[in-house]
Amino acid sequence: MNNIGIVGAGTMGAGIAHVATLAGCNVVLHDVSEVLLNDAIKRIDSDLQKGIEKQKLTPQQKSNTLNRIQTTTSFENFSKCEFVVEAAIEKVDVKHQIFRHLESVCSEQTILASNTSSLSITVIAANAKHPERIAGMHFFNPPHLMKLVEVIRGNHTSENTIEQTVQFAKQLGKTPVIAKDTPGFIVNRIARPFYGEALRILGEGITTVEEIDRIVTNEGGFKMGPFVLMDLIGIDVNFAVTQSMYEQTFGEPRYKPHIIQQTMVNAGKLGKKTKQGFYKYDK
Repeated sequence: MNNIGIVGAGTMGAGIAHVATLAGCNVVLHDVSEVLLNDAIKRIDSDLQKGIEKQKLTPQQKSNTLNRIQTTTSFENFSKCEFVVEAAIEKVDVKHQIFRHLESVCSEQTILASNTSSLSITVIAANAKHPERIAGMHFFNPPHLMKLVEVIRGNHTSENTIEQTVQFAKQLGKTPVIAKDTPGFIVNRIARPFYGEALRILGEGITTVEEIDRIVTNEGGFKMGPFVLMDLIGIDVNFAVTQSMYEQTFGEPRYKPHIIQQTMVNAGKLGKKTKQGFYKYDK
């Protein structure tokens, strides 16, 4: 795969663009405004600079990587892409609209993938003319550091689509794992109780955010505690995934959202991206 399209220039879209260009791909990065696209390029530039500071990249590699990204607000620029990853917000109607646009401009041989973290690939592909070429390709945050990629097979996804998606993940230096099209796939099914029980312990006043994270990291050996991780992911994103899984599993108690998440989202305390979540990030 040489020419890659990415729909959505948020945290995940920008991160996937970073990974793809660093692997030598030419990337068309799409979003609805130039402001969002400029912010994405600044984010990629900053992450590449950190790579230079850690002596993992050279300034020339950084320059080459940035030069391989074309930003656009038009779907027409995806016409020559061999593989397109949708990384838009977790709303089915939005994803349906995006895939309609992609099918109208892309070749019938182009593989179309969704970076959804919890929505059904079968549902996302439901209105497509060629649902057999649509798969899930779930990267983890931050994409340029996290190795795992979940490759999800929808009810109509062809074996060829799965094979090409797996090969593309390997091309990017990732470790692909194939998952069934079930709510939350693999990782989020494991992760929901990790977040949910931590929130219930906090909500019952048993101990503090800091103490829970300390126990999980120092005594449990995890790299990050649940609250640091929620701040990194974005409390709004984490809450939306929990809600989606709860609804898709018809109210499975293990995935029940917590009022603490809702309260923080309402207050705009979304984690590192807003400088305040369970922790403050002023410095």
